[in-house]
Amino acid sequence: MNIASTSPSTHSHLVLIVEDEPAIASVLEAYLRRDGMRTCMAADGIEALQLFRDMRPDMVLLDINLPGIDGLDVLRHIRDEDQTPVILVTALADDVDKLLGLRLGADDYVIKPFNPAEVVARVKAVLRRSANMHTVSAPIRVGDLEIDEQDHVALVHVQNKAIPLPLTLTEFRLLACLAAQPRRCFSRSYLIEQCLPESDALERVIDSHISKLRRKLQQAGQEDLIEAVRGIGYRLWQER
Repeated sequence: MNIASTSPSTHSHLVLIVEDEPAIASVLEAYLRRDGMRTCMAADGIEALQLFRDMRPDMVLLDINLPGIDGLDVLRHIRDEDQTPVILVTALADDVDKLLGLRLGADDYVIKPFNPAEVVARVKAVLRRSANMHTVSAPIRVGDLEIDEQDHVALVHVQNKAIPLPLTLTEFRLLACLAAQPRRCFSRSYLIEQCLPESDALERVIDSHISKLRRKLQQAGQEDLIEAVRGIGYRLWQER
């Protein structure tokens, strides 16, 4: 276990680096510290989950190939407990592996070998998107759906009960974007630009996020709220 900081401020972001290759972990640590972030590092999945629960980091950089518990299982455990942003770091270039990680709730991914400066840029972009969600004060209401961007909460109101939706950051951004203009059709490229800026994600990655978002809405009794528009993208459909 190794914890390092370049700033005495307790307000700087804490990034948990989960990487079993010491050289790669050290490079990531150095670049993040150079940008004023605090870091903590784990070399396997068990240590990663222990540090996650003890330190409550603002961001997790998570390698997929780990000894013991692999990165995807670590991601599953994290998502069972919290919505902390997670960026996968992987040597697996297969799109299937990327999409699986995104379906499990990862917010972005980078592929080895990578430019460490790009990884830092991805981290800052995800953290910035998270912070920007606190700049809007008025909740969005569409039918039984309520989205409070300031408190980062999405609720479904059913029979005088408010049911929270357990959304990842990307799912929350997508839902907020669609709900801000009900009935408007958004292209996949627009959704990537608005909800995954500074990412090289393919357009079909949006389909993966939307699919998981729709399942969560359906589980809360909001079936068919998001409609696919053939050849274009998606819209949130609310009957007038």
